[in-house]
Amino acid sequence: MKETTKILHSIPVDELTGAISTPIYQTSTYVQEAPGVNKGYDYARSNNPTRKVLEDLIATLENGKNGYAFASGLAAIDAVVKLLQSGDEIIAVDDIYGGAFRLFTHIYQKFGIHVTYVDSTDSANVDNAITANTKLIWLESPTNPTLKISNITEIAKIAKANHILLCVDNTFASPASQKPIDFGADIVIHSATKYLAGHSDLIAGLVVTNSDELGEKIKFIQNASGAILAPFDSWLVIRGIETLSLRVKQHSENAQKIAEFLLTLDVVNNVYYPGLPQHKNHDIAKKQQKYFGGVVTFDLKIDEKELANHIVCSTKYFKLAESLGGVKSLICLPCEMTHKSIPSEIRYQSGVTDSLIRLSVGLEDVEDLIIDLQTAIHSLSEVLSVTA
Repeated sequence: MKETTKILHSIPVDELTGAISTPIYQTSTYVQEAPGVNKGYDYARSNNPTRKVLEDLIATLENGKNGYAFASGLAAIDAVVKLLQSGDEIIAVDDIYGGAFRLFTHIYQKFGIHVTYVDSTDSANVDNAITANTKLIWLESPTNPTLKISNITEIAKIAKANHILLCVDNTFASPASQKPIDFGADIVIHSATKYLAGHSDLIAGLVVTNSDELGEKIKFIQNASGAILAPFDSWLVIRGIETLSLRVKQHSENAQKIAEFLLTLDVVNNVYYPGLPQHKNHDIAKKQQKYFGGVVTFDLKIDEKELANHIVCSTKYFKLAESLGGVKSLICLPCEMTHKSIPSEIRYQSGVTDSLIRLSVGLEDVEDLIIDLQTAIHSLSEVLSVTA
């Protein structure tokens, strides 16, 4: 079965009514036949039929055993970290999402969980950072925002040899492009807010496990902590997933053309996109990903925040906003937005400069998007002439 067919037909027809669209079970509780005797549902925090369809769907798409839906991507991350205990250590990719860095550093560090950040594009860096207390390796591939690619297969072998869990944030690739469990990951997480839902209209997170044992632990944490996804939002993610393959393909085609356009501009310093042959990890991306994704980042030869700020405030079709993966194009300045919580010296070490701009390339006509960027970037000449 091809991927698009698999996605569409992994969403079941409702057994009760035959509805081809998943029903929204908007209920907080369920009537029981006798105490403890029910139809598989007793309280909506513990389980909900609409949410269950989504959880089974993401497990199927990621070739995992179990899926769990949370109120946000960060709630999903939080659930995975709760597998650990005081004294445990995490090895995390250095170019990490700012919210994950904030959670690791400002919440879990005070509970005795230590995090070491490494450039995981070289698997040896991960291997060398392992200690007796390392219990979890945390990857993003591609990373946010400089789109580094890690060799998931190599790192999975390192993790298994040392009896360490490997979790991969697959948000930027999506299961339409990449399935980390196939490469040896134990856990996959998503900010379903992004490509899975695809329309910038909800907040959601997903966790997929490769074993029932891990699944039972995540399920316990989900129920005990209570950060579950609501029925309507679960339905919206299901509906978004129906068009995932088509959207990711077009996002990637548009992004490739925009990355190639940015390479032609004298004012641009670095262009980060795995689909470019000159990308450091292009060959690994080709092996791991079906598509190269819809995010492109670039920085300026004059690394000044004010110049980048001028660009992000000058586009017409690229809307200035946080988030990514929606049908409409977005633009942001990570140092002041998504990654502001990360100290500047740490940001710079991972490549997130003050002039770095992140593009979430949408589904508009790519020629319009290129003209939009061209106009905004060319207007820099006026700013530079004033400051000269």
